[in-house]
Amino acid sequence: MISKDHSNLSIVKQSRLLQLHRSGLYYRPKDESELNLELMRLMDEHYADHYFKGAKRMHTWLTMDKCYKVNQKGIGRLYYRVMGLNAIMPGKHTSRRNKAQKIYPYLLRNLKVDRPDQVWATDIT
Repeated sequence: MISKDHSNLSIVKQSRLLQLHRSGLYYRPKDESELNLELMRLMDEHYADHYFKGAKRMHTWLTMDKCYKVNQKGIGRLYYRVMGLNAIMPGKHTSRRNKAQKIYPYLLRNLKVDRPDQVWATDIT
């Protein structure tokens, strides 16, 4: 939206009109280092077969198995923010009970089972 070779408006006036900081116009983000690119390639290949691993276990794999000396926070940044990977697993609270569900009493609590075929059970799932 800002033109550097505008005839009537300087960059200062254009940035004021658009309510942008001038420092943002000159900022060029750094590229990832060679080490980070290599780590991302390794993590991508490993993730294809081990999609259940998060950044913490990926860090363990890189440090223990591949012998890289890397920081866990750096691996987390590459894994989650740069590459956009996430471990595929069940979400939180999968074992919470439904409070609207009826709770059935346990009828065998005080029964002493002392002979065969006294108690039967079935599962219909």
